[in-house]
Amino acid sequence: MRHSVLLILFLSVLPVPLVWAAPAQQSFTDWQVTCNNQNFCVARNTGEHGGLVMTLSRSAGAKTDASLRIDLGGLSSISAKEAPLAPRLRLDNAPLALDTPRWKITPWHLMTDDAAVIATFLNTIQEGESLTLGGGNQTISLAGLKAALLFIDAQQKRVGSETAWIQKGDDPPLSVPPAPAIKKVAVVNPTPTPLTHNELDDLLDYGTWRMNNSQCSLDPNRREVRVTALTDDKALLIVSCEAGAYNTVDLAWLVSRSKPFAARLITLRLPFVPGSESRDMELMNARFDEKTRELTTLALGRGLGDCGIQTRWRFDGQRFRLVRYAEEPSCDSWHGPDAWPTLWITR
Repeated sequence: MRHSVLLILFLSVLPVPLVWAAPAQQSFTDWQVTCNNQNFCVARNTGEHGGLVMTLSRSAGAKTDASLRIDLGGLSSISAKEAPLAPRLRLDNAPLALDTPRWKITPWHLMTDDAAVIATFLNTIQEGESLTLGGGNQTISLAGLKAALLFIDAQQKRVGSETAWIQKGDDPPLSVPPAPAIKKVAVVNPTPTPLTHNELDDLLDYGTWRMNNSQCSLDPNRREVRVTALTDDKALLIVSCEAGAYNTVDLAWLVSRSKPFAARLITLRLPFVPGSESRDMELMNARFDEKTRELTTLALGRGLGDCGIQTRWRFDGQRFRLVRYAEEPSCDSWHGPDAWPTLWITR
């Protein structure tokens, strides 16, 4: 009995393991929600909006840290003759008045981070059908908004608390769990010794041999070999392999910088299961960013570049580890890769 008590006491003082949030991305009729590994959630309307989009974001935890914005724009430019947004806003064809002192208003953008204003605004519109602009054909469909808000509440474990947007309760704000700890991937050897002329020539020759002996369908005239100093004794070798209309699949190896060359094929594996249900990623349109020391990939959903997957990976001395994953599944001409919602971030 005494030993059992001591064991319980010992276990009780052990460090509590860090808990990571599972990223989530889901659509609810005309609304899309993305929550990353810190339970930071972003929701927006998708579909045939004509360039009128409402974006709602909220951080995890007791603090009511949220923002709501309505923007007119997208990938296409706005005509200088376009009338200001705020006076034309309609809810189910009825004028929608804003508490203007608590909004930041410019001609084509409305934004507020006032928690009370956001809550009131959402309560006003969530049972409606659409927000439109008088004299225009732009539409924010509200179908699915309420389900999207409930999803955020559930993901951040707010249901039943005073901070919930939909299913409010009496639980105090501090009952909402804080944002999970964020992982860190340190930069290894941030300023490696540059490749000498001889090293570069030898590695390019080796890369050409690798490319010619790999089962790649890319036209020889479009094949490319790229070599980068990764550490003082390792180099990153990337070769073009397959190609589609707007994507190129690459192969990459971790190669010793001196002969005889020892090479290991690089594989990219996600620390979570994405919507595609495959944790293994292809090196699509791969590049190595010399400034950040990160390997990037960009899989375009179509040539316009308004949807797809963008990732960033950092070498930890043994393998490349994910530092950022952004995915935009909705191809609706709203934004480019740098603004796609993120599902994974690190320090």
